[in-house]
Amino acid sequence: MKKNIATARIKVESSKLLKELNDSLPFDKELFKEDITGSLAHAKMLAKQGIISQEDYEAIAKGLQEILAEIESGEISLDGADEDIHMAIERLLTQKIGDAAKRLHTARSRNDQVALDFRMYVLKNSLEIAALIKENIQTLVEIAKGHTNTLLPGMTHLQHAQPINFAYHLLAYASMFKRDYERFLSSYNRNNYSPLGCAALAGTPHPIDREITAKELGFKAPTINCLDSVSDRDFALEMLFNIAMLMMHISRLSEELILWSTSEFNFITLSDKHATGSSIMPQKKNPDIPELLRGKTGRAYGNLMALLTVMKGLPLAYNKDTQEDKEGVFDSVKTAKLALQVLNEMMQEMQVNKENMQKACQRGHLSATDLADFLVKEFNMPFRDAYYLVGDVVNKAQDMGKDISELSLEELKAIDSRFDERVLNVLNVQNSMNARNSLGGTASAQTQKQIEFFKEWLKAN
Repeated sequence: MKKNIATARIKVESSKLLKELNDSLPFDKELFKEDITGSLAHAKMLAKQGIISQEDYEAIAKGLQEILAEIESGEISLDGADEDIHMAIERLLTQKIGDAAKRLHTARSRNDQVALDFRMYVLKNSLEIAALIKENIQTLVEIAKGHTNTLLPGMTHLQHAQPINFAYHLLAYASMFKRDYERFLSSYNRNNYSPLGCAALAGTPHPIDREITAKELGFKAPTINCLDSVSDRDFALEMLFNIAMLMMHISRLSEELILWSTSEFNFITLSDKHATGSSIMPQKKNPDIPELLRGKTGRAYGNLMALLTVMKGLPLAYNKDTQEDKEGVFDSVKTAKLALQVLNEMMQEMQVNKENMQKACQRGHLSATDLADFLVKEFNMPFRDAYYLVGDVVNKAQDMGKDISELSLEELKAIDSRFDERVLNVLNVQNSMNARNSLGGTASAQTQKQIEFFKEWLKAN
């Protein structure tokens, strides 16, 4: 029987079904660059420590760099019969430089090798996703700059509640995305430690220097415990959680864009570039992009739950179960990046229909709370009494087919003679919005302060 690189103990050829179940090259070939980069650092350290000769190191380094260039150019296809990306690269290197390649795996296991490759992939993509999140925050802030006075019905329970401005609403999503950005950076900093040199689970008797490889690969330091390091997938779970949380925020924004683009709301108009038509109804313009973003959120949740389930009962140290760690992460990373790119483009080209937002603020009695507060402050009325009196005002307006902001002073006095001219200013929805001038509130002045905060935050980050 012809032996594969990693089958020293096995006496018979593997079952074809085992190969189909076991082989991970079809998906872990995604890690080819990380695998080669890690091997270059490992070989350099082995030479520096006198574990391999300088001549062997130079042959290994030259060979790996050539393989990297050949894969990137398409000259080499990673679609062979190798078990995984590590064995594929080692086989290609052996074919290219001969016996020197066989020394590369000294003081290393596939356990620390895959832990390194995957961690490098996650760390790199954490920064790339964070950068895309920041671009979306920038877009939200840019749109917000022009809408600090654009009235919008603020809602609770999807019912009209109080008047806010559109900029304020957008900055709520900027705040969510800011937390997402910070989560990705926090995860990056927490997981920026190198597992390389941990070998199978217990370290190695060879005189390696893990500090050298950690520094060479841009890590903060080596990990502290090898048993944990080769079996740890917390970094992957954090990535999946961070993406799931990000996608939840994208989904919430997408839901509002879908609602706002309906004929009933008509608060926004999506660009034709970001909508599709119907195969049967010629008048249709469907918000497919936000609908797809909303739908892909479930996919991100599924990937998180899948890996949590894989990891929940694993004894130390490495187990083959963890081969199931990669496909979900690759999928979620791809989903998150595409989602952020298309969301940003769609928001930049979205049309805001200010007049329709303003008209919507004349429905739902948005300034009712202001009237109750006015009665408390000006007439020393207990809030609960004021609450019920305003309820009477709302009911009267309803019977007349009006919003309370449209009632005349005479109509208000017919309900309670204590009302005077001042109440008309209180019921004005623009005044109502600007009355909420407390820190973090919706008043245009407060919204402008929030815009300035985000502008400074974007500069600092």
